[in-house]
Amino acid sequence: MSLIDIFLSTLNVTLPVFAMVFIGIGLKRLRWIDQAFVNTASKLVFRGTLPAMLFFGLADADLEATLDPWMLGFFALATLASFVAAWGWALLRVRRPLRGVYVQGAFRGNCGIVGLALAAGMYGDAGLSLGGLLLGVVILSYNVLSVIVLASYQPQEDGASHGVDWSSILHHIVTNPLILAVIAATPFAVFEVPLPGWLTTTGDYFASLTLPLALICIGATLSTRALKKGYRTTLSASLAKMVVVPAVATLLAVAAGFTGPALGVMFLFFASPTAAAAFVMAKAMGNDETLTANIIALTTLMASLTVTLGVFVLRAAGLI
Repeated sequence: MSLIDIFLSTLNVTLPVFAMVFIGIGLKRLRWIDQAFVNTASKLVFRGTLPAMLFFGLADADLEATLDPWMLGFFALATLASFVAAWGWALLRVRRPLRGVYVQGAFRGNCGIVGLALAAGMYGDAGLSLGGLLLGVVILSYNVLSVIVLASYQPQEDGASHGVDWSSILHHIVTNPLILAVIAATPFAVFEVPLPGWLTTTGDYFASLTLPLALICIGATLSTRALKKGYRTTLSASLAKMVVVPAVATLLAVAAGFTGPALGVMFLFFASPTAAAAFVMAKAMGNDETLTANIIALTTLMASLTVTLGVFVLRAAGLI
């Protein structure tokens, strides 16, 4: 296969995902959808359709072929390393009030939507299975690490810092619909319990709403106007998230011996733009939500180029 053929096949994977994001931008500007639609659709995706997609994708998965503890462990270590590196850089180059937001924006990717969409586009059901397994690591590590760094830089009132309700945080983690979907699907996959045909078909119909709805909502929430404020810190965090982290983590994964779908899905997760959930958490914990929105917007816009280029390079090298 020539380099041109590889590039065109790469575009077939990445362009549909990012085209849906830009469609969301267009629909919002045309006022065909509004913020109320985005809020409702986002709740439907998070609480219903995305858990359904994970459940049915994992329930039918061949765990003997897809479960790789070394891959899960490597991804967790790489996530922790990127978090520590981003925090170290922030200590040297970022103003204290912005450090928590900077670190979260630089390491926390939108794996649940963009990463899964790309994995499904590249590897089909196998990509969903691998991505679903990785999501368990993603949800736990991203939420815990984000809380730690945001709590460390919460604004102080009268010399006292806000208290962090760790029991509430733990409650949100263990009741997360995505984690529950992975847990619920695991026995079906482990014991190879078949699901009724009608249930699988209904679940597939419902789950098929996930990616188009989620990607349109991402586009509808982007604000290019916000990028004009604090662009230096925004650009620094965005370059870290979209260039430095995926490049270094993927090279380390290659050095560790990963190839094929495992390497491909891990790259797509590492290269995903900053998660929209970062905005919610930053705002809830009193950090700079405007900077967070800027980082989300810029990384999402950058992803159409950086992810496409990364997949092309890995395919041209014969690694995925």
